[in-house]
Amino acid sequence: MPRGELRIYLGAAPGVGKTYAMLEEAQRRAARGTDVVIGFVETHGRQHTAAMLGDLEQVPRRTMDYRGAEFTEMDLDAVLARRPEVAVVDELAHTNVPGSRHDKRWQDVQELLDAGIDVLSTVNVQHLESVNDVVAQITGTTQRETVPDEIVRAAEQVELVDMTPEALRRRMAHGNIYRPDKIDAALGNYFRVGNLTALRELALLWLADKVDEQLDRYRSQQGIAATWEARERVVVALTGGPEGETLIRRAARVAARSKGADLLAVHVSRSDGLAGADPAQLARQRVLVESLGGTYHQVLGTDVPAALLDFARGVNATQLVLGASRRGRFAQLFARGVGVTTTALSGSIDVHLVTHTEAGRGRRAAAVPAALSRRRRLLGFALAVVGVPLLTLLLTVLPDLTLTNDILLFLVAVVVVALVGGLWPALVAALGGSLLLNWFFTPPYRTLTIAEADNLLALAVFVSVALAVSWIVDVAARRTREAARAAADAQTLAAVAGGVLRGERPLPALLDQLRETFGLRAVSVLELAEEASGRPERAREEHAWCVVASVGDRPACTPDEGETAVPVDERITVVLSGRRLEAADRRIVEAFAAQAAVALRQERLAEEAATARPLAAADRMRTALLAAVSHDLRTPLASAKAAVTSLRSQDIEFDEQDREELLETAEESLDRLARLVGNLLDMSRLQAGVLGITATVIGLEDAVPRALDELGPPAAAVVTDIPADLPAATADPGLLERVLVNVIANALRYSPPGQPPTITGSAHAGQVELRIIDRGPGIPEEQWEHVFLPFQRLGDRDNQTGVGLGLALSRGLAEAMGGSITPETTPGGGLTMVLRLPAAVQTSSEAPQE
Repeated sequence: MPRGELRIYLGAAPGVGKTYAMLEEAQRRAARGTDVVIGFVETHGRQHTAAMLGDLEQVPRRTMDYRGAEFTEMDLDAVLARRPEVAVVDELAHTNVPGSRHDKRWQDVQELLDAGIDVLSTVNVQHLESVNDVVAQITGTTQRETVPDEIVRAAEQVELVDMTPEALRRRMAHGNIYRPDKIDAALGNYFRVGNLTALRELALLWLADKVDEQLDRYRSQQGIAATWEARERVVVALTGGPEGETLIRRAARVAARSKGADLLAVHVSRSDGLAGADPAQLARQRVLVESLGGTYHQVLGTDVPAALLDFARGVNATQLVLGASRRGRFAQLFARGVGVTTTALSGSIDVHLVTHTEAGRGRRAAAVPAALSRRRRLLGFALAVVGVPLLTLLLTVLPDLTLTNDILLFLVAVVVVALVGGLWPALVAALGGSLLLNWFFTPPYRTLTIAEADNLLALAVFVSVALAVSWIVDVAARRTREAARAAADAQTLAAVAGGVLRGERPLPALLDQLRETFGLRAVSVLELAEEASGRPERAREEHAWCVVASVGDRPACTPDEGETAVPVDERITVVLSGRRLEAADRRIVEAFAAQAAVALRQERLAEEAATARPLAAADRMRTALLAAVSHDLRTPLASAKAAVTSLRSQDIEFDEQDREELLETAEESLDRLARLVGNLLDMSRLQAGVLGITATVIGLEDAVPRALDELGPPAAAVVTDIPADLPAATADPGLLERVLVNVIANALRYSPPGQPPTITGSAHAGQVELRIIDRGPGIPEEQWEHVFLPFQRLGDRDNQTGVGLGLALSRGLAEAMGGSITPETTPGGGLTMVLRLPAAVQTSSEAPQE
């Protein structure tokens, strides 16, 4: 069965007309004869949207009970049984009522699509998972209902329903979105022009990315290699040289001229695996690219211009930034260079050749390591000095050998010397062999004169072949050694990267892996004090350096104390202690040092984020507090004020019973207000960590009755079953009473009539347990942690039951006293809250007598 197709209407904010546009499409399809049904549409009381339903068939919704209230959800089974061609399902990010088959509506939609049913749906940009935090930062409101981006990206069609902020605010003001009593608050908060403009831009950019993916997929499927300039993409080519940072910044400025342009950096590595770039430079340049919002890429290729252009065309690049050639003018006479060749072959891609301080200076000649070991070179010289004369002696005693045979035998000797000792011993053998051939085997003998031209040609060919073979053997040995070195470096980098990924703290893991890899005693990361930065005379002072991270025994505290110091930037230096590294190892160590600087920066950012997290949580709490307590503070104040105003009124005479009733109302309202303010103050103290606790020994058989008295008449029906021999607990009496009042009040609120809560006590493993058991609707296990979040009222859609601080405050107070509160499922249905407190330790005088 083919899978159904999903079409999504994306909007920047509520009210832009997503549901209306979706219903318009449903009406068009129905008019064409398509079987269309309404699985779920929420009109929010908007007349124009409700009118668009018309005569479309609607599948009856499913009614569900949760926490004593009724909710309606889409009847998934009914829609599947109806099997229409197209199902209209509104609000893709909606969270289903607990007890539904799926937690989220988008999961319902996936099941419809799997059944071969096409689906029309809607979603706002603030519900997309990837931009949820950005929306919260812009609007100050966190959207708890989200849908994974891949679900929306996988849709066959995503249509943007757009509207200018001014037009949307006019719709709001005309009452076409919210009820009149909510318009002013909405216009002054979420629906401000700045918020709507930012949300609109988010929606446009997100959809542009999806369209870009579709374009790339189409070009790939159709085999289109030409560049389509649908979007600016700037590619900067990096060689690993010192000019890379200049090129990156220039490319970033080019990209910044076009809104939404992409910056991509690419380095072409040699496909033979040999090192051709400085890994430390590339590591630093990669950090710079990513800090500027770009991405770093690495490709393989022997032909650099071709590999570079293949990458640029593959990403649909529009501009390419290259550095001017570092080769000298003499070298450019023989080859045009990467920049000129790339420009000639670029086609429709604009190429920028950027000058820099290194242009035209020529490539710095790197120290070429010997291809072979010193022992093999000495052995080769020995073979050349001893073996060639021995061969000459042997040939002088062998009869009837022609000059050609002698030359071939000498050539074999030179090849053997080249294989053993490399280039220079082979050159010695070739030159010595040519002289010996001329002296002993070329007429006239015993002279360096050559009488015949053929013999001269033969000797010249011998010398040429000997030199060529020696050169090839030496180059092959050198390349083999370089490849082995590159493989070892790559294996070392992979091991270090793996150690970093496996470690809980990247920087210590990186330094420890570096120490083990090179057999060092210690590795330390030093940071120069800010006041000493840029002042060499201050940098030599001991107190100018600070050890920010170290591993090993006796790490260096200054760069001079270690055997090798690798500067990362002006202030960060990695110092190695234990042994001095070879020059060939320094390049790989520099790459590790650059990664260490990145890890250090990440650790500091994480520390800053951890420091800012409590402040952000406090800000969110204050925001939620202001939003949540407005009604709960006004209600008891209004009730108390009304009662007092009535009592003071001289227009009405109240009898004694009415006066008592009014006074009781005022007292209850003020008590409720006092409890609310007390909860808010305690929660603030908990968040700030300044809650005062006075722990004493207290019997729970005394604490529970006091809490029930505090709750008044509604708590009279609570059943208590606390054993007389239950051990005493260690707790703050006042805070314990607050905990019990909140937890018992929550159980009373959800207990059905005739089935009051039950409180039982027990002791286990040094703890005293109180179980507050109710027979209410219960809470699904996956929602247990949510009930302990501040300002949560699961299943409550009104503002009559408090701000939802009770259980959050109770858990905080219990943990502050060294205890805990955990939920459990009541056998037979309901919820059990288990309060655990430390049991009081008995002194020797209190021990029971035998």
